[in-house]
Amino acid sequence: MQAKETVFADLMQGRTQQFQVPLYQRTYSWSEKQLAQLWNDILEQTELLDSGTSASTHFLGSVVLAPSPQNEATFPRWLVVDGQQRLTKLSLALVAIRDHIAEGESEEAERIDEEYLINKRKHGDEYFRLLPTQADRPQFAAHVRSLPAEQTAGDRVASAYRFFRRKLVEADDEESTKGILRIEQAITSRLTLVVVSAERGDNVHRIFESLNNTGLKLSQADLLRNYLFMRLPTRGERVYETYWLPLQASLTNDELEQLMWLQLVLDGDDRVRRQDLYAAQQKHFEIQETGETRTEAEIEDYIKELHRRSAHFRKMIHPDEESAPTVRGHLRRLRDWQAVVTYPALMLLLDRRARGELDDGETARALSYVESFLVRRTVCRVATNNLNRIFQAVPAQLPRDVPVADGLRQLLSADNRQWPGDEELREKIRSAPFYQYGRPNQRKLVLQRLEESYEHPEPVDFDAAQLTIEHVMPQSPGDEWMQVLKAGAAEGESPEDLHSRLQHTLGNLTLTGVNAELSNHPFERKQGLLHGSHLEMNRRIAATERWGRAEILARADELADRAIRLWPAPLRGVGRAERSRDWSLAHQVLAALPHGTWTSYGDLAAYVGSGAQAVGNHLAKTDGVINAYRVLNADGKVADGFRWAGQDRGDVRARLRADGVDFTALGAADPAQRLTSGDLALVIGADEADEDAGMGEVPRESTEQPAVETRSARFLRQLAADDTDSTVAAVRELIAGWEGLGGWTGHGAGKAMTSAFLMLGSAGGPGQGIWPMVLYPGSGRGGTAEVVFQHLAKREPFTERRLRAELLDRLNQMEGVSLPHGKLELRPGFRLSVLEDERNRELLLKTLGWFRDRWEEGGTA
Repeated sequence: MQAKETVFADLMQGRTQQFQVPLYQRTYSWSEKQLAQLWNDILEQTELLDSGTSASTHFLGSVVLAPSPQNEATFPRWLVVDGQQRLTKLSLALVAIRDHIAEGESEEAERIDEEYLINKRKHGDEYFRLLPTQADRPQFAAHVRSLPAEQTAGDRVASAYRFFRRKLVEADDEESTKGILRIEQAITSRLTLVVVSAERGDNVHRIFESLNNTGLKLSQADLLRNYLFMRLPTRGERVYETYWLPLQASLTNDELEQLMWLQLVLDGDDRVRRQDLYAAQQKHFEIQETGETRTEAEIEDYIKELHRRSAHFRKMIHPDEESAPTVRGHLRRLRDWQAVVTYPALMLLLDRRARGELDDGETARALSYVESFLVRRTVCRVATNNLNRIFQAVPAQLPRDVPVADGLRQLLSADNRQWPGDEELREKIRSAPFYQYGRPNQRKLVLQRLEESYEHPEPVDFDAAQLTIEHVMPQSPGDEWMQVLKAGAAEGESPEDLHSRLQHTLGNLTLTGVNAELSNHPFERKQGLLHGSHLEMNRRIAATERWGRAEILARADELADRAIRLWPAPLRGVGRAERSRDWSLAHQVLAALPHGTWTSYGDLAAYVGSGAQAVGNHLAKTDGVINAYRVLNADGKVADGFRWAGQDRGDVRARLRADGVDFTALGAADPAQRLTSGDLALVIGADEADEDAGMGEVPRESTEQPAVETRSARFLRQLAADDTDSTVAAVRELIAGWEGLGGWTGHGAGKAMTSAFLMLGSAGGPGQGIWPMVLYPGSGRGGTAEVVFQHLAKREPFTERRLRAELLDRLNQMEGVSLPHGKLELRPGFRLSVLEDERNRELLLKTLGWFRDRWEEGGTA
C-alpha cells in the first residue's frame, strides 16, 4: 500500500484511465451548504494565485484507490473505495467551468474536457475519466456530454452542477475569461488530496474503516490549550488558575476558539481561517530560524492578552454588559442582526477604546458605519459572499494616519467594498422586493429602527412586543384591492404586474401586533386598526385616504429620507467606482433554474427589483446569459420581439421542450411549471429560518379545556373565514386520518396566519421531526396545501430524489392537482378545495401512509 500527497491535476491528467465508483457506495450526496464551503475555499485559493503568494494549499481529504478487476495495462482502472464525493464535486465544477467558457473559449473548454473529464478515444462507459455509481451515472454522463435533453430535475448531481454554474456567473469577469481559468487552476492545483493506493489483495475495506472511524475530534481550542500548557512547566499552574480558568468559565468552547482566532486576526493575520487556527498559532509560537518555541514569559503574555480581550468579546455577544448606552445600542443591533462576520472590526474598536485611542462617542460613530454597511447592502441586495474577507481585513488594512472611526469609514468606502450610496439606497427602497432578501430578523430590525427614528414619546418595548411584518397591500389581494391597483397601473402594465412589483417593497411593509386581524381586508377596514396602533409609522399609513401605487411610493420616499439620516453613507472619492444597475442577481437565478421550469419577465423583474421592460431589454442585449430564453411573457408565450443575443440557437420552443418545459394545446408553456418571484427567491438558497418561519415550538396541544383559543382552533376558524363548509369538513377529515396513521398536527406560531404541519417524529420544533406538507388558511383565494420538497430534500430518506419524485407523482393522481417535477426543490401547492372530492381524500391519505412507511424504513424500500 502506498500513500502520497497529490492534486487533482496530477491524479487525473496525462493518460487514459478511469476511476470507478463501486455499486455498494452511496450516491453523490453533497448539499448546497457543503458546496458553499468548498466554493469559499476555491475562491480563497484563487485569490492567493492572483496575489502571487506561496501560502499553503487547501487540504481536501483522502482518496483510497484499489485496482479494479477490469484493470488493463493499457487502460488502468481504479475502484474508488473512499473519496468519491470529492472526485465527483471537483469533476462537476470543471464541467461547469467548461460550459461557462465554451462559446468564448472553445479551445480552453476542449482542453478541460480532455485533461480531466474524458478519455477521448474511448466509447461507452470507458469514455468517462470518472465513472460514478450506477444511480448517478446517467445524470453525470449527461452533463459531461453536454446533453441537457437527457437531464432530469432534482438530484444532487444536477443541483451541484447548477450551483457551480450560478457561482461562476457571480464570479465572472466580463472583460476576459482569465478569472474563470484562475478558478480552474485553483481547483486542479491548489486543493490537495492524500491518495492511498492499495495493491491487489490488500484489505481496502479495513483501510476505509480506519479512515472514517475517528470518534469525537478534539476542537482547535482543545489542541491549542494543550500545546500552550505543555510549554509552561514552571508557570503553568499559576497561569491556569489566574487567567485560563476564568477565561474558560466565561466563554463556551466554541466562543473561546473564536476569540483565539480573532486574536490572530487582530495581530494582522488577515488570511488565517478559523479551521487552521491551531496550525497558525503553533507557527506563531515557533521561532522559525532555530525551531525553538517562545519562552514561558511570552506564552504567559499571550494568555494574559487573551484573558483581557475576552471582556471585549463578551460585550459583543452579551451587549448588556456594555456600560455606554450609545455603544450598547449598536452592539445589540449587530448581535440581533447575527453579524458574526463583523467580529474582527468590533473587536478592534473595543480594543482600541480600551487602549484610549477613542472614546465612547467615537466608538459609537465607528459602529454606526459597520451597521450602515450591513443595512444598506441588504436593502440594496448586495451579495454577502465577500463579507468575511472584508471584515477580516479590517485590522491589517485600517489606515494609521487618521482617527480610528474615520479610518474605518474610509476603509469600508474603498473600491470593491460595495457600500451603497444615498441615490442607490433611495432607488432600491422604492423598487427592490425587500421582503424577499436577507433574513427575517434583519428585515424586522430595519423596520424597527425606522420606527424608532420617529422618536415617539412613549416608545415601544420591542423586546416584549410580539410584532410581525405586515403587507399593507396584502400578498393575496381581493377584488377591491385590484380595482385600486388598476387605477395606478402604468400604460401596458396589468394590476397583477403592479401588485407583483410593489407588494414586497419597503414602502408597503410595516410592523404590527394585529397581523391576523389585518389579514387581506380592504384598506378601509385596516385603517381603523392601524390608527389605534402605538407605532407612529402605522398611524401615518392610517392617515392616508387610500393605499395604491402613489401612496406606496410616497411612503418609500419618506422612509428613504429617514434611512439616509439613520445609516451614514460611504465617503466619495475613495476609489469606489459608481455601479450601474447590477444584473448579477438575475444572471445567478437564471443559471440556477431547475430543469422543467420557466419564469416570466414580470416575475424576474419583481425578484430583482426592476421593471419587466428593463428585464426584457437587458436580456435582449446581453450575450451569454444562461437560460435567458426561459423567460417568457406572463401567458407563457415567447415574446413577439424575442431574438437570440449573440449566436442564433434555433427554435426557442424546441429548446424549451429539451429543457423539460411542456406546452398546452394553445401553445403556451405549462403554467404549473412557472416560477413566480417567490419561487425564484427559493431557487438560490432561501434561509433555513425562512423555511420554517412561523412554526416555532410545536408542542402537542393539551386535550384539556383551554382558557384561551388554541392554535388548532384558530387555524380552523381562519380556514372557515375563507373556504366553504365542505372544504373545512374535508380538512378536518384529512387531519383525523393523518393522526390515525400515527402522525400528529403541529400549528404555526404566526399571529397573522396559523398553519397546520402534518408531522412525524418528536415534538419540540422544526429540527425534531419531518413533515410532508403544511396546510394554510386562505387569504382571499382559498386555503392551500404546500408540499415542502425544499424541507424534505434535507431530511433523510427524502434526500433521494426518486422518493420525492414518487411523492409528487402520487399527489398528482388527485384530480385537480398538477405539480411539476421542476419544483422538486421548492414548495409547490394545491388548493384545499380539491379535498372536497372523496376519492381525492382517499388518494391523499394513501399517499401520506406511503410517506410514513418510507420514513420509518429509512427509504430502504
